[in-house]
Amino acid sequence: MGPAELMQAAAMARRFYLEGKSKIQIADEFGVSRFKVARVLETALECDLVRIEIRVPAELEAERSDALRARFGLRHAVVVESPTEAVDDAADPENLGEVAADLLGELVTDGDVLGLAWGRSTIHMATALRQLPPCTVVQLTGVYDAGTADRGSVEAVRRAAEVAGGEAHPIYAPMLLPDSSTAAALRHQTGIARAFEYFDKVTVAAVSIGSWEPGISTVHDMLSAEEREHYSSLGVAAEMSAHLFDAQGRRIGRDLGERCITVEAERLRRIPEVVAIAGGHRKAAAIGAVLRSGLVTSLVTDTAAADWLLAEEESGPRPALERTDPDSTAAS
Repeated sequence: MGPAELMQAAAMARRFYLEGKSKIQIADEFGVSRFKVARVLETALECDLVRIEIRVPAELEAERSDALRARFGLRHAVVVESPTEAVDDAADPENLGEVAADLLGELVTDGDVLGLAWGRSTIHMATALRQLPPCTVVQLTGVYDAGTADRGSVEAVRRAAEVAGGEAHPIYAPMLLPDSSTAAALRHQTGIARAFEYFDKVTVAAVSIGSWEPGISTVHDMLSAEEREHYSSLGVAAEMSAHLFDAQGRRIGRDLGERCITVEAERLRRIPEVVAIAGGHRKAAAIGAVLRSGLVTSLVTDTAAADWLLAEEESGPRPALERTDPDSTAAS
């Protein structure tokens, strides 16, 4: 382009990209057709007169996030850069909780009911919360250890409710009980029953994912060696909120749920937005299993887990989008 063309192209580009004017408005101003404006803007890009940059914070991975969202049909996928000092057997990076806190600030609206399940990442998320619209907060699972309730999921529920200025409905009971009759009796206690009544009203939930290994799954660590061996023999690959899944996302070991204080899987499936927070190479296979369950709609993870998930062979259905239950699909 000559000097006159360059100046005209620069002026049109300024109007379009910086001032937000339409091509028709620009055409009227310069006395040309809108098709001419379109050609000039296209040429300005080709000649490097205009550069378009899509910039996100350095710790977020836009391309991986979009690829992961498309692969599993997720509503939202946010991939965070794994810490440079991260090791394969580390727990979820704390920055996942910080990003998840920001995501909840976007997803939760005035009058929602927010559900929080036990997990280190959800506890980190609650600690990082800075603002939430007015909403009710309910605990979705019992606690890992009743002696640490005030430093765990109960405190996370209180913290979120304090930030939101809403009601808190904690559950003061262990997640895992010795038998189903004890669990059933506890579910009928006033405070716990009141929390359970809110489960069908939850509109946004935050959950954690564990792989079936020591230190990575809360439920795994709460069971006896014989019980762990039994569930391992069934092919358990992942645990979420005391529900066990095989590699295809099918629920197994359902008898365990009868002994647990936790939201039922089908109630989770009816919650409009379920955000899972989990990362690390060691949890990657477990994250994939839970995504295939159709119980989760959104994911906050890190590059280590995302790379593993994206390297897997592409499968047909997109369970997170369709909320399909792989058990019912297999039956049909």
